[in-house]
Amino acid sequence: MGSPPSSFIKQKAIIFLGFFMVLFLCSIADKSELCSNSSFLNSSVPSYKNFSNIPWLETLNLDGYFSFDDIEHAAKDFGNRYHFQPSAVLYPKSVADISSTIKYIFDMGSTSEITVAARGHGHSVQGQAQAHRGIIINMESLQGTEMRIHMGETPYVDVSGGELWINVLHETGKYGLAPKSWTDYLHLTVGGTLSNAGISGQAFRHGPQINNVYQLEVITEAWYQAGSLSQLQHSVMESIILTGEMDQGIVLRVPKLSNDQEYLISSENSVDYIEGFVIINRTGLLNNWRTSFSPKDPLQASQFISDGRTLYCLEIAKYFNPDESDIMNQKTEELLSELSYIPSTLLMSEVSYVEFLDRVHVSETKLRIKGLWEVPHPWMNLLIPRSKISEFAQEVFGNIRSEGSNGPVLIYPVNKSKWNNRTSLITPAEDIFYIVAFLSSAAPSSTGKDGLQQILTQNQKILDFCSKANLGVKQYLPHYGKQEEWQAHFGTQWEVFVQRKSTYDPYAILAPGQRIFRRK
Repeated sequence: MGSPPSSFIKQKAIIFLGFFMVLFLCSIADKSELCSNSSFLNSSVPSYKNFSNIPWLETLNLDGYFSFDDIEHAAKDFGNRYHFQPSAVLYPKSVADISSTIKYIFDMGSTSEITVAARGHGHSVQGQAQAHRGIIINMESLQGTEMRIHMGETPYVDVSGGELWINVLHETGKYGLAPKSWTDYLHLTVGGTLSNAGISGQAFRHGPQINNVYQLEVITEAWYQAGSLSQLQHSVMESIILTGEMDQGIVLRVPKLSNDQEYLISSENSVDYIEGFVIINRTGLLNNWRTSFSPKDPLQASQFISDGRTLYCLEIAKYFNPDESDIMNQKTEELLSELSYIPSTLLMSEVSYVEFLDRVHVSETKLRIKGLWEVPHPWMNLLIPRSKISEFAQEVFGNIRSEGSNGPVLIYPVNKSKWNNRTSLITPAEDIFYIVAFLSSAAPSSTGKDGLQQILTQNQKILDFCSKANLGVKQYLPHYGKQEEWQAHFGTQWEVFVQRKSTYDPYAILAPGQRIFRRK
């Protein structure tokens, strides 16, 4: 099989260096098989134990088991907008449990309407991991499978798709190793993020998580026996499966932000992590931005006024050993001298490597205590061509979202040359594009600006502007309701995508929650 690519970094640097910068701105047999969707869907029907041969699943010889009761949780996800009740939930204890179930349903042929969806930690935002009256496979049931760390010149970890990334981090850390590419939130399953590429602030250097995979074990409808796929083999199949000491701050205009970000991603030895945020019309930014950050100059920071401004904030991390502090400080000063920023907004923080990677979980804990975690999350993620980012920002942040946002707005560039072009993930045509993520939370029962419908309306205004201005924007984690929209999204790759679906999932049994193909 050969040696795997190097997909790990040695944890020599357990301390994180980040610079925080605030920047200022003014398939398909025919067309009828395609599913449609709406902005809010709810199916509150009871369990369907008697639906279409479902009881016969109990006769399967499994290591795990099926549950037909108390399965309402499988009709929910992080988005909290779509609620489709399944008929049963499979709790597998082996890969054979999954392949046996899919084989059973496949052998029913077109006489059955049963569909199957894999569910990890339930972090989908638009019902993608749900299956109305179908079967949900609880992938976290496979977490008991022991992780195996393979040492050597190019070490790697063999892990279940249902394992959480936070567990992978802790286990590999015991060997002084860690995967290169992460998502911002680590309490997600390995299979869940890999199915959507897995993007975060390390993607500019190492590519998304899926670029750092050596081998996959995969089950499809037409190939319901488990099979291993190396990164160098079965490229067609791979395209089906793989669809991301100091923090310093600065304030300028969008071109300045993009220039600094692009300068940093072009330098091989600059930083290890780059992300950006947009803060619109907030009060007390420096006091409330992040409790773990401290101003380099507290007096100047206290005099900085953020009210009525649109601020572009660049967060940068650098990994280093504690005994390298002096050298790192010197490198930091040299790096900052190349950037454009307002010195009073320079913030700093020094944390451990694990603490940095798991930082979002701290916010989750606080939101859960306040009862603000399980609310609707009408998230929207866009990929913007580099040449259009200023035009996009001027209209969206200066007009459509000028009054503020109901959650973080991320903005940072990635280099397309670091991405695997064999996946079904569709990106803009340019070599450098920006990820802009609107991570909104809606206030329950609100009909005002922080309500679900108002946020959805703003999201649609942004999409309409992008379309009318012909910006060449692509959605990440797309969600469409019309065939022409899916065709426009995939462009020249649409026919290839349809053909692959027809080959590997001819009855459209798998992933009904994506709502691209209807069960045949």
